[in-house]
Amino acid sequence: MSDSNIGGEASILEERRRKLDELREQNIAYINNYIPAHKANELHDLYGHLSKEALEDKKIIDLSIAGRIVLKRVMGNASFVTIRDGSGDIQAYISKNNLDPDLYKNFKSWDLGDIIGISGNLFKTKTEELTIEAHSIVLITKSLRPMPEKHKGLADIEIKYRQRYLDLMSSPTSKAVFIKRSQIVASVRSSMLEDGFLEVETPMMHSIPGGAVAKPFITQHNALDRELFLRIAPELHLKRLLVGGFEKVFEINRSFRNEGLSTKHNPEFTMLEFYAAFATFNGTIDFTKNIIQSASKAIGNSAEIEWDGDQIDLSNFSTKALNDLVLEHNTELCAEDLNNLEKLRSYSQSLKLPFKDSWGVGKILLEIFEKTVESNLIQPTFVTDYPVEVSPLSRRNNENPSIADRFELFIGGKEIANGFCELNDPDDQAARFQEQVKAKADGDDEAMGFDEDYITALEHGMPPAVGVGIGIDRLVMMLTDQSSIKDVILFPQLKS
Repeated sequence: MSDSNIGGEASILEERRRKLDELREQNIAYINNYIPAHKANELHDLYGHLSKEALEDKKIIDLSIAGRIVLKRVMGNASFVTIRDGSGDIQAYISKNNLDPDLYKNFKSWDLGDIIGISGNLFKTKTEELTIEAHSIVLITKSLRPMPEKHKGLADIEIKYRQRYLDLMSSPTSKAVFIKRSQIVASVRSSMLEDGFLEVETPMMHSIPGGAVAKPFITQHNALDRELFLRIAPELHLKRLLVGGFEKVFEINRSFRNEGLSTKHNPEFTMLEFYAAFATFNGTIDFTKNIIQSASKAIGNSAEIEWDGDQIDLSNFSTKALNDLVLEHNTELCAEDLNNLEKLRSYSQSLKLPFKDSWGVGKILLEIFEKTVESNLIQPTFVTDYPVEVSPLSRRNNENPSIADRFELFIGGKEIANGFCELNDPDDQAARFQEQVKAKADGDDEAMGFDEDYITALEHGMPPAVGVGIGIDRLVMMLTDQSSIKDVILFPQLKS
């Protein structure tokens, strides 16, 4: 911001504070007893379709509304203002003939950004704009700082994210995204409840990091004098509930991963996780697809949507094996190469992919997939047959124990969901936890710890189950055509 802008804003602040002092002297600053009876969009929906003459015949009187002044045109003895409430904008006509002269004089000094109340009758102007003819007005809240300029908006993207209230105040488009986010979450919850799932809440502070392969945030509980970890995922607690007898559970949860910031990642994010005992792998794939399709319909989308310039058909989901996709996008490899550790290491080096000596075939294969395949999966694709090595909580496939009964859903080149048949063999799970502990000892700070109580729970017997996690933030990005996760999180994490 230039010195001239800083000076200009300081001058505006000083002038508006002077006005506020006058209101304080009259004991009318920040009043809290004005209760509007109507909303802007309600009036547009009810009467916007009527002609000027038809509206006059209806005689819609004694309306009251409250909102922020976003546009003001003073024309001597009459003025127009546009006010914005929580639902939208509506115009008001303020005339000296309908108000006390002193009140009209005061009104002329009110500023953009002030929150006001207006009571009056409804009519349409010569240009057919729905308008309230004010018979009473009141200044409810004095705005001390100026709004972003109407036509320039928030040119500084940093301010947009750091001061989200300015973005919402000045941009109906941004506001609409977050309204749609709420509708999407409501649709997801409705899909779960309608299918008989029980919504639960599990701890956000864990004694052992687990439920996913990721680096945790660490905090300290002073009274207990112990280290705790912010939740990476709710998985292990939700599956304890399966052991306890809840057969279908879900949580729309906040999770935390101590990773970098990007257009796809925020360290604090929202996920849907659900677990269903005695469910089938393919049936869960279909259910996941239905959740996404229902959420899209809930915000008025058609089957075909646009995301980041790509046309995506949400009526057509495909299913493909990971190995097949790697071969399809890496013609230098053949099927035999995918089980050859030295060949995969050599090929990784040619792609400039770093790898560790401790990595097996499965881990290197996943790295190649992420580098060469993921971004090309534009149309909805369920990827199956992940290596067990990179699926520490997944059940082994009966026919091929080297792969897991696991799927990930990719749309627009981004992961949207991750699901698998749950590992309920306590000995197999304990062995895989030990592998994670070894990986952590070898320097992998994303590896899980050994959760002894979870093994104890499995020893009591967990029914066969399928579980799925869906990233709500990315789902909202896709369904509202946003290219950055920061545009769908009200208060994203930012660099200092």
